[in-house]
Amino acid sequence: MNIIDTAIPDVKILEPKVFGDERGFFLETFREDWFREHVADVTFVQDNHSKSGQGILRGLHYQTEQTQGKLVRVIAGEVYDVAVDVRKNSPTFGKHVGVLLNSDNNKQLWVPEGFAHGFYVTTESAEFVYKCTNYYAPEFEQSVLWNDPSLAIQWPLVNSMQPLLSPKDEAGLMLADAPTF
Repeated sequence: MNIIDTAIPDVKILEPKVFGDERGFFLETFREDWFREHVADVTFVQDNHSKSGQGILRGLHYQTEQTQGKLVRVIAGEVYDVAVDVRKNSPTFGKHVGVLLNSDNNKQLWVPEGFAHGFYVTTESAEFVYKCTNYYAPEFEQSVLWNDPSLAIQWPLVNSMQPLLSPKDEAGLMLADAPTF
């Protein structure tokens, strides 16, 4: 597994080695001892899988209690995946990392606790899977508005169309008004 550093030191892109031939391919997506030694000393307690159509944007989500670190990847299609630092005392507060994750590049993104997370589907559909370091707790979930100007996220919107959002995400807060860590 190759580790790619990002502009935010705690956020990492992981690029697995893919072994393939005419029969198909094999890749290791997670190994606990390696992850603990090279990325973060965490325990994952929940795996999630979602499928979304083109133009869907989910996020930017985080939990103020039962905070979650997430190891995310795409197994079909492509998304633009974003992690935003919402740790008030961090030197990278309000900064973000964005990366294209798809079923061809097999990259993964490590999103530590203290970050808002979201993704936008760029292909006809995408299947997104992720490991979490804590359980989903909707009573503690927050949503930062995807297009908060202070974040300056350059979402790769298909045909410049506005993304499809859930009511929760439509009601997202500006980072300046959102609870932070």
